[in-house]
Amino acid sequence: MSRIYNFSAGPAVLPLEVLQEAQADLVDYRGSGMSIMEMSHRGKEYMAVQEEAQANLRELLGLTDDYAVLFIQGGASLQFAMLPMNFLGRDAVADYVNSGHWAAAAIKQARLVGQVNQAANCEKDIPTRMPEASELTWTPGAAYAHITSNETISGAQWKSLPVTEAPLVADMSSDILSRPVDAANFAMIYAGAQKNLGPAGFALVVIRKDFAERGNKALPAMLRYTTHIENGSMYNTPPCFSIYMLALTTRWLKRFGLAQMHRQNVEKAARLYAAIDSGTFYRGTAAKAFRSDMNVTFRLPTEELEARFCEEASKAGLKGLKGHRSVGGIRASIYNAFPVEGVERLVQFMKDFEKRCG
Repeated sequence: MSRIYNFSAGPAVLPLEVLQEAQADLVDYRGSGMSIMEMSHRGKEYMAVQEEAQANLRELLGLTDDYAVLFIQGGASLQFAMLPMNFLGRDAVADYVNSGHWAAAAIKQARLVGQVNQAANCEKDIPTRMPEASELTWTPGAAYAHITSNETISGAQWKSLPVTEAPLVADMSSDILSRPVDAANFAMIYAGAQKNLGPAGFALVVIRKDFAERGNKALPAMLRYTTHIENGSMYNTPPCFSIYMLALTTRWLKRFGLAQMHRQNVEKAARLYAAIDSGTFYRGTAAKAFRSDMNVTFRLPTEELEARFCEEASKAGLKGLKGHRSVGGIRASIYNAFPVEGVERLVQFMKDFEKRCG
C-alpha cells in the first residue's frame, strides 16, 4: 500500500511515525497483554499516557500552574454551548468576533444563553479576512471576548491575536500548536482534536483556574469546567485512544520543535500561495494579509474545472482538495503533520493542470 497526500480539513493527516508507533502498540501495549483501547482508564498504564499528554501540552504552550489542561468529549461544537452556559447568563454580554462560518456557529449557540455583541463582523466579506484592529468594538465589562483564530473553511487567519480587557477565549481548532502563542493572554483556549492534535473524539480545553471558578454552578456536572478540573478529566471515561494518540503527536512535536514547526508551516503555505499568485488561472480567496498557514483556499475559472482538478488530483494521490460544501472551490489543508513533499507535489500538479486546461 502506498500512502496518498491527505489534504483533508479534519479528520486530517497524522505524522507517519506516530501512526507506526500506534500500530506497533495496538495489540499489546508495552507488554501489558492488551490494547490501550481495552485497558482501564484508571489503570497505571493509561494514567501515565494521559499525564504525559497533559505535560506535553503544558510544555508546548508554556502554561503555568494557573491553567488546567482538560480533555472534554463533544469536540469544539460542544464548547460553543458550554462556554456561554458557564460564563454568560441572561443579564451579561459577551463579545464575539464574527470572522466566518465557525465564529458564526459559536455566536448562534451563545445567543441561546445570553446577549452577544459582535465586536466586528466580516463573515460575508470577499476576499475572506479577519478584522482590522480599528474595526473592533469591545463591550466594557463583557463576560468574555471570543475569537476564532483560524477559519478552516474560508482560509483566513488572525496573524496578530488581540489583547482584550475582558477574559479572552479562542477557538484554535485548526491552528493549535502550529505557531507559538502567549497563553497568558487567554482565559481559555479550546480546540477540536482532529486537525493538529490527533484523531477526532474530544476537545482540548486550556482554562485559567480562576476563570473556571466563575462558571455557573447550577449546571449539570458534565457541563461545568470545574468538574473536569477537580477530576483531572476523569469524571467520566475519557476517549482513551484519542488521548493516547495526542500523547504521541505532542511527543513528536516536542522532538521537532514548535518554533521550527512554525517556520515550516509558513514556508509550506508560502510555496502554495506563490503558485496561486503566479498567473490568473488560480485565484486565492482570502485577503493576502490574512491568508491561513493551515487551510489554503483558491478557485479556478469555472466550477467544472474545479471538479476536474479535484478528480485528477485524487487519481494522482492528492486527495481531500474539494472545498467545503458551503463555499466550493479548492482547499488544501496543510496542518503540522502534512509533509513538505506533498506541497511540492501539489504545486507541480497545479502547473501541469494549468498547462493542459488554462
